[in-house]
Formats: sequence, C-alpha cells, structure tokens
Amino acid sequence: MDTTETFIRVCALSDLPVGTAVRAEIDDTPIALVHTDTEEVYAIYDECSHAAVALSEGEIEGCTLECWLHGSRFDLRTGEPTGLPATVPVPVYPVEIRDGDVYLSTVPHNGPAAAGDE
Repeated sequence: MDTTETFIRVCALSDLPVGTAVRAEIDDTPIALVHTDTEEVYAIYDECSHAAVALSEGEIEGCTLECWLHGSRFDLRTGEPTGLPATVPVPVYPVEIRDGDVYLSTVPHNGPAAAGDE
C-alpha cells in the first residue's frame, strides 16, 4: 500500500494575506485556504456541513473558521465543528510551505470523505 502523500502547489504565500481565507478549486474539490493571524496556513473543505455554503466567506478567529450563514464554527486543525448548528466535521488537508509557496495534499488527514464521495 502506497501511503505517500502527493502535495501540489496552490499559490504563493504572498497571495494569501494574513487573516484571510480564499477559495481554491483542487481537482474539482473546493478548498478554503486560511492564513491565520498567528501566520499558520490551513486547508479545509470549503463547504459548511450544515448548510452547504462556502466557509471561505466566513470569519477567522484563532484556529476556527465561522460559517457566515448560521454561525457554525470549525476547528481548522481537525475539521470538527466547535459551534452549532453544524454537528458533522469537514475534511481538512495537510499544508506545507516551501520556498514561499503553499502546497496542499489532496488527501484529507482527518478521515471524512470529501462531500462528493459520500
């Protein structure tokens, strides 16, 4: 069994300002890239598990991303909901910063399948 993760370049880190979330389409999968105020970069499936709206349009607070529609919050490290009404986690993806560029693994590391695979 091959357990090697494939990382692909998504953007330059300079294209992702601190304190912002941007949407990226990777192999037809919507991903929210989040650059927190602590200068960490996370990648999370860009659809709220409660209401199917883009999380990338939400507010970042620490290591959480809040859905703009109903206020569900998701831990950027685990994808677990930390605030109702969402109760189902969303996939999160490993990120690496290499030579000033953001690279993303196409395999979620928290186990849930991408929404299109359910």
